[in-house]
Amino acid sequence: MRLWLVRHGQTEANTRQLFCGKSESPLTPTGIGQACVVANLLRNVPFDHVLMSERERARHTTQLILQPHHPQPRTSALLNEMDFGAWEMQHHSTLIEQDKQYQAWCADWQHVTPPEGESFAHFTERVAKLALAARSLQADNLLLVSHQGVISQLLAQLLNMPPAAMWHFAIEQGTWSRIDLKGDYATLRYLNNHGNSTHND
Repeated sequence: MRLWLVRHGQTEANTRQLFCGKSESPLTPTGIGQACVVANLLRNVPFDHVLMSERERARHTTQLILQPHHPQPRTSALLNEMDFGAWEMQHHSTLIEQDKQYQAWCADWQHVTPPEGESFAHFTERVAKLALAARSLQADNLLLVSHQGVISQLLAQLLNMPPAAMWHFAIEQGTWSRIDLKGDYATLRYLNNHGNSTHND
């Protein structure tokens, strides 16, 4: 199976550097352009399945990517970004000054949970379920449209790396990545590719 990974296009929250997990933030004109670039790069890939996050930014990106011959996309909560709870749509500089729990989270983000948010343990368990769900699909080419945190954590898990290794993968917008799965073995073939797809290699 070839697993194609795309992060949603740039959003207003991205430009303002705000925490945005469960919150909705629309694509900017730049983000729309990024999705259209990816659409052109992946236009010839014969996707068997397309799964996307429930968030509008991911659904909009998916709609812009899909070609007439592609299957209808399906949403999955497993692809949603981590929920930052009370810190949603807040900037780091504000939180570091006003919220002691945020300071604690910065020091130990694997064990401190955002108020009313999702713990890192729950997030990694959810992404593990995503990995199992993806492997269970009968597909040669599977497209996932999601978020920075989900994609980087998924890569870490599929490559048998510890959860904290997700930070080794900075997922760029306007690009595509691909990891090939064969049984329990995974090979990262492309990361943040700006070129046309070569799905037969």
